[in-house]
Amino acid sequence: MTTQEMQAQVHAWIDQFEEGYFTPPMMILRLAEELGELAREVNHVYGPKPKKPNEPDSSIALELGDMLFVLVSFANSLNLDLATIFSEVMEKFQRRDATRWTRKSPQ
Repeated sequence: MTTQEMQAQVHAWIDQFEEGYFTPPMMILRLAEELGELAREVNHVYGPKPKKPNEPDSSIALELGDMLFVLVSFANSLNLDLATIFSEVMEKFQRRDATRWTRKSPQ
């Protein structure tokens, strides 16, 4: 699925409700909430904190999916194209961090 298809699918979902997209401050709060849930799941899987017996099943993948949904919603609400954003940020990293880390030797 392309980013454009993701953005269209999220828009179609949200467009069926009168409330529409959350405001930018609400989107930030939603991202923070989802990040907390992702952090908790990572801590359960990789950290020292096992799940309690009554905690619902989840997974890192599901929590990342929730974050992705909110990010796509946020981009849509601001009329931003995620493919363009991703291309621009990759150019920035490639330029800025080209010599930051040790490259692997060619095989």
